[in-house]
Amino acid sequence: MSIGTIIFLAVLAIAILYCITLYNGLVSLKHAVGKHLANIDVLLKQRHDELPKLVETCKQYMQYEQETLEQVISARNQVASAQANGDIVGLGTAETSLRKGLGQLFALAENYPELKANDTFKHLQQRISGLENAIADRREVYNEAVNNNNVRIEQFPDVLIAKAFTFSGFELLEFSEEEVRDVDVKSLFNAG
Repeated sequence: MSIGTIIFLAVLAIAILYCITLYNGLVSLKHAVGKHLANIDVLLKQRHDELPKLVETCKQYMQYEQETLEQVISARNQVASAQANGDIVGLGTAETSLRKGLGQLFALAENYPELKANDTFKHLQQRISGLENAIADRREVYNEAVNNNNVRIEQFPDVLIAKAFTFSGFELLEFSEEEVRDVDVKSLFNAG
């Protein structure tokens, strides 16, 4: 073998290893997005299970607030539907609606001292508040993973591998900033 052939094979081997490294990096990013979305799904399901208990507890005290209670349940169902369909944009919209409904529900609860004193209501309020905070934290991590993936598949030379193996971008999970402020449950209950 000539020295030219050896150099050519060495360069070819390095190029192949570099492409494999790029490919594996893109695969890792893609799976990180899926993992972080699954983490959000766990929290959404936990909150999904708590909301009917909250509504039932509130119904006992809030006879004249049926519209708000129905809005919370409707929004809960929209979240579940978007989640089941893998619709990230729809999930963000449904989450905004749910957060708005919860904000209204918790604000209305201020008018019902017996409800605020109910141990079940207090427990559910704390549980949902904790889940809301965890969802916000996990959403931030998910969006960071999406951003990392989307940037990498557009950067050179990663874009060559991404196009060759049909890697694609992901949607950010966004909630309306106005609605995010509305669901600061702790401040709603500490105000009274």
